[in-house]
Amino acid sequence: MDVTEAIADILVEEGVEYVFGFPSNPLFDTGVLAEKGIQKIIVRQERTGAHMADALSRVTSGNAVGVFACQHGPGTENSFGGVAQAYGESVPLVAFPAGYDQSNNDTDPKFSSLVNYQQISKSCEQLTDADAVAETVRRAFSAARNGRPRPAVVEVPKDVFYHEVEPFDYTPGITSRPGADPAAVSEAVDRLLDAERPVIYAGQGVHYAEGWDALRELAELTEAPVATSLNGKSAFPEDHRLSLGAGSKSEPGQLAHFLDECDLLFGVGTSFTDTAYGITVPTDNTIVHSTLDATDVNKDVEADHAVLGDAKLVLEAMVDEVETRLDGPRGRADDVAAEIAEVKEAWLDEWRPKLESDEAPINPYRVIDELTNVVDASEAIITHDAGNARDFVAPFWESPEPLGYIGWGKTTQLGYGLGLAMGAKLAHPEKLCINVWGDGAIGMTGLDFETAVRYDLPILSILLNNYEMAGYDTPFGGDFATVAEGLGGYGEQVTDPNEVADAIERGIRKTEAGTPVMLEFITCHETELSRPDLD
Repeated sequence: MDVTEAIADILVEEGVEYVFGFPSNPLFDTGVLAEKGIQKIIVRQERTGAHMADALSRVTSGNAVGVFACQHGPGTENSFGGVAQAYGESVPLVAFPAGYDQSNNDTDPKFSSLVNYQQISKSCEQLTDADAVAETVRRAFSAARNGRPRPAVVEVPKDVFYHEVEPFDYTPGITSRPGADPAAVSEAVDRLLDAERPVIYAGQGVHYAEGWDALRELAELTEAPVATSLNGKSAFPEDHRLSLGAGSKSEPGQLAHFLDECDLLFGVGTSFTDTAYGITVPTDNTIVHSTLDATDVNKDVEADHAVLGDAKLVLEAMVDEVETRLDGPRGRADDVAAEIAEVKEAWLDEWRPKLESDEAPINPYRVIDELTNVVDASEAIITHDAGNARDFVAPFWESPEPLGYIGWGKTTQLGYGLGLAMGAKLAHPEKLCINVWGDGAIGMTGLDFETAVRYDLPILSILLNNYEMAGYDTPFGGDFATVAEGLGGYGEQVTDPNEVADAIERGIRKTEAGTPVMLEFITCHETELSRPDLD
């Protein structure tokens, strides 16, 4: 067999069901994937394929790793943003970009994945020895899965794909979950129980560790409210009475209120990276930081105490420790829940004029409000694009189930959300998978709506179209509902605010019948965001 077939055999052993990307790459061109029972998903733009692989990794429990492949040269150039996005969001992904033939690999100008992908990958190798294929690919999967998850890249020169390989047996590498130092756990619990107004802050690491139950148990035992990062959103049920919602560029009023008054912030599964798309970390309280990656500690936020380890193992150890300390309920849960409800209601009262606005063009907050009222969030996975789409959705959408929301936390290219929604739908066909985007984002990757049609991925795409980009003086145009129809899906343009809910209901029925849907809402130029300031 040759290297192409060898890689396909390895992917089968690694449990891979899909490979995303764009030809020409021998993994796609030779038919070997179909022979091995792996489905290839061909997109119209390379980075959308990386985004779909990204989503598959994020919303699939266990050790799932999305796999991406692309053409040498232009394909690897176009793919760079998608792999960089996965790196920024700490997403496990294995990429197989083709490289130029070894005979002209170093001829200038030639884009080299080996050289250029090193800063956006956890590991980056070029396969030059066909007989090293098993160990090279095993290292990539192990790198992606172990420790802080991030992309691993194996560049395969075009000619090497066809080199013969001696038969071999392949066993996937071991996935490790480092536990916490018992002494560090004990001190963290000391500090948490001594605090008068603690807040727990959960990041994406809780999702990867599947530490949802332990997080909820710790919150209920300590009677502490829980906030999340945007990547961690849905790690704690947002319909729970102790939920504060997610921190982002725009966020719920109750979150800012409790951060302002907390005397201890316990971050778990989070990097505490200083970003405009996260919480403002208070500087006058105690910080306890639990993370898998030791380089996160004291990186941007000075910690008073740190607990290193897998988020689930840390949380479970803390639950066990708390149970040995407490004799029963602490007696403050009702007061904390009542305070959250009171502040939340006051915040929502401020926003109801926009959430329930009858103005035309439609206020985008009206669209988000109707979306939250119509959709059963427990049966949905929602994501958004950068800018206003994110800022309108994040504070008001409540996800009650783990992995019901795909967020991001640092920097994001426009057009990300479409691939995420399609990847989520592929992983969870039983869920209503939604992406919310705007004029700028649809201009980047909009034609990949046809990918949803071609692969029978009935997503619900919500377009907020105000004919400009995010308040910038950049006028745009286009009738995207008609475009969606032309691409084989269902498109509908809505201009009347009183038709928003009915249109969403129609769209959901179309997705249930198997048709991808684009609902284009003509919206006003809304600029106000929910960003309550800390005192």
